[in-house]
Amino acid sequence: VQLQASGGGLVQAGGSLKLSCAASGRAFRNNAMNWFRQAPGKEREFVATISWNGGSTYYADSVKGRFTISRDNSKDTVYLQMNSLSPEDTAVYYCAASPYSDILRSKDGPIRYWGRGTQVTVSS
Repeated sequence: VQLQASGGGLVQAGGSLKLSCAASGRAFRNNAMNWFRQAPGKEREFVATISWNGGSTYYADSVKGRFTISRDNSKDTVYLQMNSLSPEDTAVYYCAASPYSDILRSKDGPIRYWGRGTQVTVSS
């Protein structure tokens, strides 16, 4: 599975962005999908995960209520809608495929495939 994230950019605080992650190859539709982010000088952190069929989601506390993860398996794409952005959300955002199908294991488990990141910059 190859993953390509897109949709990043520069936005003012309070604004919105929607990231996309297109997958190629088999097994996407059987995998839970995650978003992570890494801010300058910080470790990569978990943002959100979605189960293989989109029926379950889980978010980091820092984004809960502001970000929404979704997927369209007919397009082999996972999305991250980000609202009410703040400068603290500035980071490179990565999508990743879990080896598991459910969020109970995907939210804390290993990653099978990483995508290339997309930069999100929020200005104050």
